[in-house]
Amino acid sequence: MASTQQLRQRITSVKNTKQITKAMEMVAASKLRKAQDAASASRDFAKIANELLTRIRQMTDVQTHPLFLRRDVKNRLIILVSSDRGLAGGYNSNVFKEFTMQLKKDKADKVSTKIITVGKKATAFCAKISGVEVIGAYHDFVDSPTAEDLRPILLTVINGFCDKSYDAVDIVYTDFISSINQIPTTSRLLPVAFDDVDIPVHLQDAIFEPSTSQVLEEVTERFVEVSMMQYMLESAASEHSSRMLAMKNATDNANDIVDDLTLALNTARQAAITQELAEITGGAEAIS
Repeated sequence: MASTQQLRQRITSVKNTKQITKAMEMVAASKLRKAQDAASASRDFAKIANELLTRIRQMTDVQTHPLFLRRDVKNRLIILVSSDRGLAGGYNSNVFKEFTMQLKKDKADKVSTKIITVGKKATAFCAKISGVEVIGAYHDFVDSPTAEDLRPILLTVINGFCDKSYDAVDIVYTDFISSINQIPTTSRLLPVAFDDVDIPVHLQDAIFEPSTSQVLEEVTERFVEVSMMQYMLESAASEHSSRMLAMKNATDNANDIVDDLTLALNTARQAAITQELAEITGGAEAIS
């Protein structure tokens, strides 16, 4: 059995660790709220872009736009979104499982795959896989990236698709459902695909200037941009949620360990007191 001094040292160490995990839990909770607000605001913009594209599709043939063109997929670009830091529970490992499934699917279909990684963990993971071609690695994004932050990735994606370097562009990210439920997901960025939605009254009689085709040109690229932004914000919210839950579990475990160590310390102290009493009693009997 450990000595009382060793037990006290362990209790102090665990309490110090608990303070750190509690602080990280609170920071993650704060960042989660901000990420949720940003993701919610982005969804509204995506809804408006979808309404515009639905209306434009009624007025012109959108398939003439290069970002809508569908080709047999022989070359695919995958954007893998992870975190820069660890201590996020199963956030990274789960999205890596989804990514690995996509690689196996491409291999079975004899599709050439290129990768863009977002996050240091994704870059490190891909470095361990033989035969994976990483054409770009992006790290240290802020918690709520702006369109300007994503511009380098967006240009790589759009230019590569238009010059037929790849026939499809997918993004593997973690979809935020709730604070306790996040789902690793693969979504298609290009070619552009969207569902027809109900068109609001103010758009039904709208006149597009200078022309429908020019509006389509602008709206389509913005739609791809906002879609990528949405996926990044969903991933950020998922990361903060996973880290918050992981740190909460770590804090709870620390409390359990402190309770167990405190019980062991009290038991050891009681045993020492009992031993001393027995020695005193034995000495008194020997003297008498």
